[in-house]
Parts: sequence; C-alpha cells; structure tokens
Amino acid sequence: MLMNRDYEQFQQTAELLKALGHPVRLCILKGLLDTGGCNVTHMTHCLALPQSTISQHLQKLKQAKIIEGERKGLEITYRVTSDLAKQIMTLMDL
Repeated sequence: MLMNRDYEQFQQTAELLKALGHPVRLCILKGLLDTGGCNVTHMTHCLALPQSTISQHLQKLKQAKIIEGERKGLEITYRVTSDLAKQIMTLMDL
C-alpha cells in the first residue's frame, strides 16, 4: 500500500519527467549542462529557434523547478538546478 508521501514523490517525479518529455527542452538542458549556463540569445543561435519558443520551454522547465535564472542587468543566465534532472540526463547519455 502506498503512503501519501510515497504518492507525492511519484507525482513530483512524474511532473519532472513530463517537463523533460520534449526534444527542445532536452536540447536546452543538454546545452545548459554542457556550458554551465547561458542566456536566451545564446540558445536562439544554437537551436535556430525563435526567442519566443525558447522562452516558452524555459518557462516549463522553471515551473518544474529544473532550472533557475539569474538576472545580471538586462540579461538572464539560466542553469540547471535539479540534481534529479542532471542524473536523468546522465543516465540517458545525453
């Protein structure tokens, strides 16, 4: 029988996996892990996608508490903060 706390843990993990379940978000995470962090402008050049598309994906990753952004003047540098997401990316060999 599952305890409430077990179910909550499964629910949190499922939400994280849903957030990772898109190729653009996986690519963003890979890039952030490889570079240690970067801004949206850098991502638009690397991914050849519009800034608005990347911003939408970043928002989903932030909502899932996978990444955080640090503002420096007008620029926000994003980095991966979720240890579980880092482990998953390593396991997938991405």
